[in-house]
Amino acid sequence: MRIAIIGAGPAGLYVGYLLKRAFPEAYVRISEKNPENVTWGFGVVFSDAALDFLREDDPVTHQAIVPHMQRWRNLTLDIKGACIELDGIGFSSIARLHLLQLLTARARSVGVDVCFNTMDDGRHGSFDLVIGADGVNSVVREQADFGTTVSQLPNKFIWYGCDRTFDTLTQSFRETRLGDFNAHHYRYSNTESTFIIETDANVWARANFAKMSAQETIRVCEELFADVLQGARLKANHSVWRNFPQLHNERWHNGKYVLIGDSLHTAHFSIGSGTRLALEDAISLEKAIQQSDGNIPSALVSFEASRRPIVDKIVAAAQRSAQWYESFSAHMKLPPWKMAESYVRRAGRIDDGRLRAMSPQFMAGLDRYKQLAKESFVEK
Repeated sequence: MRIAIIGAGPAGLYVGYLLKRAFPEAYVRISEKNPENVTWGFGVVFSDAALDFLREDDPVTHQAIVPHMQRWRNLTLDIKGACIELDGIGFSSIARLHLLQLLTARARSVGVDVCFNTMDDGRHGSFDLVIGADGVNSVVREQADFGTTVSQLPNKFIWYGCDRTFDTLTQSFRETRLGDFNAHHYRYSNTESTFIIETDANVWARANFAKMSAQETIRVCEELFADVLQGARLKANHSVWRNFPQLHNERWHNGKYVLIGDSLHTAHFSIGSGTRLALEDAISLEKAIQQSDGNIPSALVSFEASRRPIVDKIVAAAQRSAQWYESFSAHMKLPPWKMAESYVRRAGRIDDGRLRAMSPQFMAGLDRYKQLAKESFVEK
């Protein structure tokens, strides 16, 4: 069996490792257009629940990655300076480049041919399976009909790093001279953090960001979040204002071509599931091929049938979360505890019972707020 994988992101590297481990006699090649040790972005974050699948399915890789991660227990909502903590939700993070280096080493350790600085030429005649793991702008999707649609969310965001750390994953909402902005930020090493800034299209346009240079954009963003950064500097890495793409494919496979990761679907960064979905796609595809004894057509049908319902559920939750962020400025008009409750329930996945079990301190604070609000209303 000969397998070509296009893209050396988490999805491509991990599926290459899994398939070569399962089929030692197979030739597995990963082609990546970028040089080795080069990537965009800064850190990636996982919830503890999102890492459970890796520990269960591949404890060796789990153990290779986890010691390099930053870990914390709470999420903080910083609503115009009022901080509310959501307890009981563990998170882990790692530098994206470091994760790719670890996964590259795993792939090479089992004999995968990992080729960086190599453009895919589209000539796959000698391969039995071609896996598109090359992201939102996938070239593999151009080589077969997957029924692809892409739409752009209205909000603008820009992805920076910064040279300070934060105790928890934090959402900082700010009213500024230019309008309302939000920053998603979390540490991914002992000295550095990811810092994603978001605003709506109207605020972005009025601020004239389209005409600013990269350095001027950084200067303005540092000013807007000066109280959060506390003297830290923002760092760029292919950092440009963009709109989040919502990608959907009617078909996951066509002939010997199959998609995984961001080539197949996108999940809004506000629920931190993009890399998780990519790794889980890899596990599911490898299992389907194993269970079909290497029968590729049968395996691809099985992969989609078993995996699509799970992905659809997570992507739907991500879309609900994204819609909440599209109107975060309206939520900022609420009292902080009301906004916090709206935030927690934004994806529609957490009921009162689960929230009380998972985050008792947060729920106790929310109960106190509601009681005080009720008493104040009665007095009036």
